[in-house]
Amino acid sequence: MSEKNREGKRTARERMAAEREKHKAAEKRRRALIVGASVVCVLALAAVIGVIAANAGKDDSSDSEGPAVAPSGAQGEDSLVIPVGKAGAASTLVVWEDFRCPACKSFEDTYRSTIHELTDAGRLRVEYRLATIIDGNLGGTGSRSAANAAACAQDAGKFVDYHDVLYQNQPAETDDAFSENAKLFELAAKVEGLDTPAFRSCVEDGTHNSWVAKSNDAFRSGGFTGTPTVLLDGKNIYQDQSMTPEKLKQQVQEAAKG
Repeated sequence: MSEKNREGKRTARERMAAEREKHKAAEKRRRALIVGASVVCVLALAAVIGVIAANAGKDDSSDSEGPAVAPSGAQGEDSLVIPVGKAGAASTLVVWEDFRCPACKSFEDTYRSTIHELTDAGRLRVEYRLATIIDGNLGGTGSRSAANAAACAQDAGKFVDYHDVLYQNQPAETDDAFSENAKLFELAAKVEGLDTPAFRSCVEDGTHNSWVAKSNDAFRSGGFTGTPTVLLDGKNIYQDQSMTPEKLKQQVQEAAKG
């Protein structure tokens, strides 16, 4: 074999060896990129899982930071009840409500005057308990903000009047208007003597937000199916299709007779 041929074969082998090294290096870089990308994906997934875990069981209305400051005169376990009416009344009506709940407005519009008549006569005691399920279902903070404002009105001795005004002026379920302090102040102006610096500060500071969150936790753990939940002496009358304001009045009057 000539020197020229040997030199040509050697050069070809060297080129092949060089190519193999290039392929090895490229493969090594590819594997490194795959491993690096996998690590990034794992870390990203871990971060997402961490966020999900951190928010598990929460809704937008929840604000349990700080102590639960109950409104003035609140009673019952954990002071979660706002009582209205004579303490010794023969009948007790427990009303779980959400200020953004259209069904709650319907109940209030239908039964408001009858309930006022019975409480004013000393025949019925009403225990109002507040929930924020619409915030949890649709987002926003209107349920919580309205409930906090109602608790602030309770501090001022104006709960019933402000409670009624909120329902009479309830926005559409998907409209989170109650999350705006300006709206809550506008409605407070409809209640004589309520729109004061103390009330405004209570609303702006969210003084009772943690109390509202605690009340909503009690609603969720109570096994109730929705709002309103209305219990007359322990019996769910809202589920009674035959119930009317007149029938409610009759039952309360009969209980008062003993």
